[in-house]
Amino acid sequence: MARSLNGAALLFLLLVAAPADAQTAGRKFLRGLAGMTTAFLEVPGNMVAETRTRGAAEGIPFGFAKGLGMIIPRVFVGVWEFLSAPFPAPPDFRPIIEPEFPWGYFESQPAKAPPPPPPPPPRHRPRSH
Repeated sequence: MARSLNGAALLFLLLVAAPADAQTAGRKFLRGLAGMTTAFLEVPGNMVAETRTRGAAEGIPFGFAKGLGMIIPRVFVGVWEFLSAPFPAPPDFRPIIEPEFPWGYFESQPAKAPPPPPPPPPRHRPRSH
């Protein structure tokens, strides 16, 4: 029993251990598993993302609705990635949905404020003679 558990842990580490941001079959497998089991994070995640973009008054209700709508696609894409993990489809094992994992909404930095508007052009006064 302990030997098979050690073998499973070693296999898990080999599948997951990859350079940072490298897309592999193991990462795709885990991405699919995460999508199937934590899709509920789409609701608070979209609320956070939309609040960062639109402000709280619009972001919370809009993010709630958007999050509810993204649960089903996240689960279906998770099933697809889980089952197709050994195959590089899409090419290079790239994620189908962004953020790659459902908790990715919470990891991103708040959106930067837009740059200030340019100063108004100088006013030309008519010359008096």
